[in-house]
Amino acid sequence: MINPLQISETKKLDSPMKTIFSYKGKAIVQQVPVPEVKAHSVLVRTVYSGVSNGTERLMLMSNHQQPAALGYSACGIVSAVGEGVHHVKPGDRVACYGAPYVRHAEYMLVPKHLATPVPDDVDMKEAAFAGLGAIAIHALRQARLEFGQSVVIVGMGIIGQITAQIASAAAYDTIVYDLQAERCALFESLSKGRTAQSLEELEAVIHQATEGCGVDAVLLAANGKNNGLIDGSLDWIRDRGNIVIVGDLEMNFSREKMFRKEAEIRISRAGGPGRYDSNYEADGQDYPLGYVRWTEGRNMSEYIRLLREKRISINPLVNQSVHIDEIPSMYEGLFMSVSPALGTLITYE
Repeated sequence: MINPLQISETKKLDSPMKTIFSYKGKAIVQQVPVPEVKAHSVLVRTVYSGVSNGTERLMLMSNHQQPAALGYSACGIVSAVGEGVHHVKPGDRVACYGAPYVRHAEYMLVPKHLATPVPDDVDMKEAAFAGLGAIAIHALRQARLEFGQSVVIVGMGIIGQITAQIASAAAYDTIVYDLQAERCALFESLSKGRTAQSLEELEAVIHQATEGCGVDAVLLAANGKNNGLIDGSLDWIRDRGNIVIVGDLEMNFSREKMFRKEAEIRISRAGGPGRYDSNYEADGQDYPLGYVRWTEGRNMSEYIRLLREKRISINPLVNQSVHIDEIPSMYEGLFMSVSPALGTLITYE
């Protein structure tokens, strides 16, 4: 049960809360009870939650026959903490990540390792995309890049944009590829790097940047079938280069091309070690830092550090903001592919 001494908003917790669910291809708002605090968990009043339009459109298209909660990245104020939580207290600002705990809802019960403090000088709107930031950071770690190496990032949706900004901030020689000129221009306005809007242009940029040797890694942040995209990536990388699949992409590629370069093709699993591990998430058992340097929780904290130091900028990537009550119509736009937004911010006040 909740300890009243730990709660900053007891009156509001007595009322049902609004939560967004996907049901039969549509987004619906339902009233559900506010969750009770458990050990190793943090009860958070949501202020903002972030939408990755491409990912959540796929969630809608899954056409669940039972209501399924939407969302996985948010920021809010701690209302209560459970036993074993020491890094935050009621009233603190936190960024949160990870379905099914984090969702588009007025309150969330978040495992302690998935709630990271947000300093006062960090914009909570940008912190609301901490889940996407952790995904981008883990994808770059999976590429095993070293200082000065080169990377191509394919797909300049919001995940691709964040990944490219972080790659540029890390001083990797960054090349981005997207068919939409405005997305390439957006990256150029925020970071240092090169852009390409066609395969011919991309191949020319890679040849010039690497003197014909090929890039060290390719990160595929695109969704869908994209037949030939992995094969193309095998042409773009150097001998023994890496390809990291970040988006929901079909795994079709030539064994011969992979064999010829002894390339590695890896899938980046969400925000890092700990994701989907109930011992880490639900039970609060951390991995020793000496053995697992970057967990999903530590990747979230790194994202917040990048925001605080102004190494990356997220607000320019968000060109749509809606209140939770407007969610059904906003998601209808996503499902019908009429929304031009890269990222959407949901507000709760």
